[in-house]
Amino acid sequence: MRTVYLDHAATTPLDERVLETMLPFLKDNYGNANSPHHLGQKSKVIVEDAREKVAALIGAEPSEIIFTSGGTESDNAVIKGVLAVSGDKNEVITSELEHHAVLHTVELAKMQGVKPVFAKARNCGTITADAVKEVITDKTALVTIMHVNNEIGTINPLKEITEVCREHGVPFHSDTVQSLGKIPLNVKDLGVDFLSGSAHKIYGPKGAGIMYVKNGSRWIPWMNGGSQERRRRGGTLNVPGIVGFAKALELAVSEMDEHQKHFKRLRSLLLEMMDEKLGFNYTVNGPKENGVPHIVNLSFSDEQGKFIDGEMLLLNLDIEGICVSNGSACTSGAVEPSHVLNGIGMEEGLAKSSIRISFGKQNTEDDVRYFVEKLDAVLNRMFSLA
Repeated sequence: MRTVYLDHAATTPLDERVLETMLPFLKDNYGNANSPHHLGQKSKVIVEDAREKVAALIGAEPSEIIFTSGGTESDNAVIKGVLAVSGDKNEVITSELEHHAVLHTVELAKMQGVKPVFAKARNCGTITADAVKEVITDKTALVTIMHVNNEIGTINPLKEITEVCREHGVPFHSDTVQSLGKIPLNVKDLGVDFLSGSAHKIYGPKGAGIMYVKNGSRWIPWMNGGSQERRRRGGTLNVPGIVGFAKALELAVSEMDEHQKHFKRLRSLLLEMMDEKLGFNYTVNGPKENGVPHIVNLSFSDEQGKFIDGEMLLLNLDIEGICVSNGSACTSGAVEPSHVLNGIGMEEGLAKSSIRISFGKQNTEDDVRYFVEKLDAVLNRMFSLA
């Protein structure tokens, strides 16, 4: 059976060029980068080379890059590390549209007396600087707003939000897991104090990520237990993962324009073919203009306005060999609408019928045609049984 993978916002396949870069450090050059002997020092040198490369690619200083296990760890480390030195400031501004790595961390901090404050999202999913300005106070310890939304693809205006934070002397963190290597990102231009990134979203290895901490930022390490990363993140360094991250980011940045053009073509073809071939109504959820082209969130209904279940649609497409995702989470046996779609005020039935398509560099126009063909057949079957 043919497989069409359209879930690249969840993870991406490892690029062969990245694997080739990693292999020597999975086999022969296996030394611990903190060991004093020649094998360890060889690993240390390659780690520092990778740090310099990553820093240069995002406009940072090498001393500002900390290697982690991924975006979730980095989000946790920033939020908990800033709150630990925030004194009597006990408010964290975020949005209801953030990844759960941020939302759950902020929610847990309530046990220590932290008050979550939510900047209101526009119905296209944008968090504006004005929305942050409305809720920022002298009690705000941190603002954390993602760069690109992982479910609907909205791009948030980080530079403008940073300016609001600067006016109030508040540090700003952004989860850039869905933007790093996909759209231009320079920490000096954006002005952020903290940033989180992950390798497996850009054809790199799972289990490798970065945390950018601007020099001079007030923050203490969350993970202790060793002198690694200048005592900012304990734990034996994942040398193959770090090498793979640096190579993946290098490739992503150098090929960014090419990939963006490719994704725009695929997105345009998708919408064109659904207009021509699909016998049902569809809605594009999220931004009409200010969004990344590789993420398309869709909901479906028939002529009578009846919705289908997005979870069942996903499973039926999977039977046809098509891999997509949705924003629903199964909790205690009840499927709830996506918190992102809820956060932009979407009607519940429409939200529950949603799926997310996310293109990758290997996808072809033929993949899109195959998807629309199977989607129409699956929807016909599902609506006839509803």
